[in-house]
Amino acid sequence: MLRFVVGRDDLLNSRFALSPVTELENLLRKLGGRKRTPLPPAWAARLTPAFQRLRRETAIDALLALQTDRYGAAFVAQPPASMAQTIEDDLTAIRATPLEQARKEIAECMARLPATDPRVVSVLHDPRVADILADAMEAAWHELVASDWPTLRAVLERDVVYRGGLLSAGGWQAAFAGLHKRLAWRDGALELSRFVDDTYHLDGAGLLLVPAVFVWPNIGAYTDPPWPTALVYPARGTAALWDPGPATPPDALASLLGRSRARLLVALSDPASTTQLATSLTMATGAVGDHLAVMRNAGLVTRARSGRSVLYRRTPLGDALAGGTP
Repeated sequence: MLRFVVGRDDLLNSRFALSPVTELENLLRKLGGRKRTPLPPAWAARLTPAFQRLRRETAIDALLALQTDRYGAAFVAQPPASMAQTIEDDLTAIRATPLEQARKEIAECMARLPATDPRVVSVLHDPRVADILADAMEAAWHELVASDWPTLRAVLERDVVYRGGLLSAGGWQAAFAGLHKRLAWRDGALELSRFVDDTYHLDGAGLLLVPAVFVWPNIGAYTDPPWPTALVYPARGTAALWDPGPATPPDALASLLGRSRARLLVALSDPASTTQLATSLTMATGAVGDHLAVMRNAGLVTRARSGRSVLYRRTPLGDALAGGTP
């Protein structure tokens, strides 16, 4: 069991961040068979042809060689700085990796699972290895993730909003509740089961929390530099994202409100902004705003500012109307 001892200052300094490169890395591992839980069939069928072409044309296989069940090279998945992290930030950090650091992490990976493919070995021994792998990841991002990133980002941001609500209402113990079935809060520490037995004292630095889609249904822990102590956990709404169809409201609710407004009301099981709703439901932002204004006047939703965003949430009346939704 992995145990993180948490003090008062750790709770003050813990924070959330988004990591595009972590999403890409976990997606590649699923497509490459390095994860026990594969992608849902519809996603796999859509992405596999491009992935196989990337394996032939880029150094993706060398990147996969740096991933094992218990260890992965950190220089190809740098820690995110904030909620505004971009893939360009990540690729810049990868390309700036000192060769000595890259060599050390590659050697650790090869000691655990030696590479035998000559193309892979050639890349991993190249002094330009960081640039070569960054180029492969950039190509993979544009081929496999970029078109879905607005939807993925909306899911991640909504998770952070949800956790923030729990945090303000009940503190970090409430925010950690339900984060993952293998994570529990006991006696001033976070305990993560089915990991190597070890204990880490956060010593006031706090915990970095990174919601992710493609890590689902697992949870990841970072304890080695350059990462701070971090948990990468499956974001709420991931399971619904795997469903190829949009949320379908009950016919009675759609007859009462109209199908578009009913879809919006159902989708507001967690607070969300106009842009997040428009992205996740594939609706025009202006239309979403108009529908939300009508439902707000009718007392079905309310809104409040959170940072730079305005978030909508259902009122008790809205909850009651949407309550029959599976």
